[in-house]
Amino acid sequence: MNRLMNILSVTAILIVWVMAGNVAAADKDITGWETDSPYNQLYNPKERDSIKGTITKFITVKPMKGMAPGTAFYLDEGDGERLLVHVCPKSYATARETGLQAGDWVKIKGVWMDIEDETVFVAAKIKKDSGYSYKVRLSSDGTPFWTMPPEQLEAELAAVE
Repeated sequence: MNRLMNILSVTAILIVWVMAGNVAAADKDITGWETDSPYNQLYNPKERDSIKGTITKFITVKPMKGMAPGTAFYLDEGDGERLLVHVCPKSYATARETGLQAGDWVKIKGVWMDIEDETVFVAAKIKKDSGYSYKVRLSSDGTPFWTMPPEQLEAELAAVE
């Protein structure tokens, strides 16, 4: 009888754990940041570029009408002008979760995009002086990490470390 109760308890805990994980995944709002979205279609990995400078301030952006909020920051390349750098949907990573902060000197690989009346840099990989890297897109084709199946995402994140 005790063994049956233990099995039922463990089964119930596993069911709750799996359901909680599915709810958490469903809560990730990436509206407008999907692979086939108008925003992502502007990302051309063949036009990769790199920039470097100091992060001056993190902000929340909505690049296009109807998009979920995103994490972005301003970068000073040393000339006093601020460049806007888009990182990812806020539901994928907040400023704190990126491991980056204002004052960090970084090298960024990504692409330039014209969105409405603004030119922005969209990051694929951000690397700090310390060697720490935060990657959000595949270099080869620009696939956003937040659109990957969990197994692929885990493999890509492990490759960054």
